[in-house]
Amino acid sequence: MDRYAGAGDEAADRARQQERHYQLLSALQSLVKELPSSFQQRLSYTTLSDLALALLDGTVFEIVQGLLEIQHLTEKSLYNQRLRLQNEHRVLRQALRQKHLEAQQTCRPHNLPVLQAAQQRELEPWQAMEHRIREEQQAMDRKIVLELDRKVADQQSTLEKAGVAGFYVTTNPQELTLQMNLLELIRKLQQRGCPVGKAAL
Repeated sequence: MDRYAGAGDEAADRARQQERHYQLLSALQSLVKELPSSFQQRLSYTTLSDLALALLDGTVFEIVQGLLEIQHLTEKSLYNQRLRLQNEHRVLRQALRQKHLEAQQTCRPHNLPVLQAAQQRELEPWQAMEHRIREEQQAMDRKIVLELDRKVADQQSTLEKAGVAGFYVTTNPQELTLQMNLLELIRKLQQRGCPVGKAAL
């Protein structure tokens, strides 16, 4: 008799899970209508159904939230690194300007042309340093872009491994935009507070 009761519970669980899948799919279909038509056409019923299945237990919402937090921390760290480099360069420039200004203020008028000539000679290597500073900033910018590209690939890989439809490692701009739209759909569902997980079943 217990065996039959267990089978009834399983059937009820499957029915609740199917109903939850239908609710998520319906919500996704509604959200897709807000996307540009070019992306609406690329999101088939099967893709949305697979996405709804992946969202059923709530794990994907947690993964997306974790990836978002990691991305924000990475962006903040890279921004701070770039800001530090810019500040270091600004301090160097200000120190040289201040040194020249103080020297000019304490210089006797008849020695001013000699001082200005000396300061001009001092600026020549500074111009080379300005070139080096620009190169450092460009190298930092390239490093930032590469780091962000790696983060995107990590996110794609994580979501692909989690079984989220439409995610795989790519650098194709159209596919990246599609994946960004899928992420936006997931985030909007999360913001709407769609109940997921076993408690929702």
